[in-house]
Amino acid sequence: MTSSTGRELVLPDGFLMGAATSAHQVEGNNVSSDWWALENRAGSFVVEPSGDAADSYHRWPEDMDLLRRLGFNSYRFSIEWARIEPEPGRVSRAAVEHYRAMVRGAIERGLTPVVTLHHFTTPRWFAERGGWAAPDSAELFAAYVRTTLDILRAGVRYVATINEPNMVALMTAVHRLVVEHGWDGVIGTGDTGAAAGGLGAVEPAQDVTEALIRAHRAATTVLKSADLGLQVGWTVANQVYQAEPGAERVAAAYARPREDVFLEAARDDDWIGVQAYTRHRIGPGGPLPVTEGAETTLTGWEFYPEALGEAVRHTARVVGPDVPIIVTENGIATGDDERRITYTEHALASLADAMRDGIDVRGYLHWSALDNYEWGTYRPTFGLIAVDPHTFARNPKESARWLGAMARAGRIPPARTRASAGAPGAR
Repeated sequence: MTSSTGRELVLPDGFLMGAATSAHQVEGNNVSSDWWALENRAGSFVVEPSGDAADSYHRWPEDMDLLRRLGFNSYRFSIEWARIEPEPGRVSRAAVEHYRAMVRGAIERGLTPVVTLHHFTTPRWFAERGGWAAPDSAELFAAYVRTTLDILRAGVRYVATINEPNMVALMTAVHRLVVEHGWDGVIGTGDTGAAAGGLGAVEPAQDVTEALIRAHRAATTVLKSADLGLQVGWTVANQVYQAEPGAERVAAAYARPREDVFLEAARDDDWIGVQAYTRHRIGPGGPLPVTEGAETTLTGWEFYPEALGEAVRHTARVVGPDVPIIVTENGIATGDDERRITYTEHALASLADAMRDGIDVRGYLHWSALDNYEWGTYRPTFGLIAVDPHTFARNPKESARWLGAMARAGRIPPARTRASAGAPGAR
């Protein structure tokens, strides 16, 4: 399959081409967070603790140097709330200065920082007092965001308040089901194994959905009131629900609580982040498994790069034409770097088609810059750059050089290969 036009797209001036990480997944030793507590709890479902991760807390200058040398002009990274405020109301000035140095370091290297303020992890104390379900969660988050202004004023323009709030609300619902029924009860609710966090019939917790929207708006007020010229948005995990014949209403019913309410909450924002990896087919009875024989990735998701263009189009329909889009995550878990190139080639071709149709897209940030900790295991390798787990040596893959050259050229060429090339199965 090739792009529908077969023509290259010249990227607009200022288009962000880079890669992304999150603090907990690459920094290592985030000992004050809820996830660290979960990873190290006796009897936890977590297969592997994060440990030192990729040691990016110390090696971030090397990571940024690599990204710039490869040709990228942007780097998305997150600030770790648990480092900034390890205890309620106690701010670590050393952590604030650490992230200020990261912002300055990115700008000095010609990398536009896209900074995320919450990427799944929270301080342990926040989780222990009820997390997002606590009545004052939005106020506590806004207070933390106010502290981050000392970091952001070092030169940040793009800020994401919360990463994938729909997944945060969904996993809260899953946690509640686990507490009530155990893991078997959760699997029995309709999980097909096909969803990127979809979990079948489980719906995001409504109270947490509402709390996250309140927190986003409270944080946005803090950020905009600082008068720093910040462009504020949040990022959504786009599920790309595809209705089988006769299942259109069912698909719409799945999309509404799991995605669209979070997109609608961004209609007054400066931008919206699209994060897409695969599709989810919906039949009259709900989610369908991946088609037998289809190629899947190391996460078990269907190899379906066109999900990116479809997610961008759906997002634009929901938020409207006045909210620019930044692709803040898109990538593939694979040990075969040729498949990573093929996947990304076709994902970008679908993105280029959407941009030709007039959708305002301002950037593409690949997930991920590094092979990193994927929430319980190091097995799925998403990175453009390999990381030795013992020495932490960085080794850019051919996909990093290929995508970096595209970023340097400022053009998205038509796809050269068929997306279905190669043997099926997890790679």
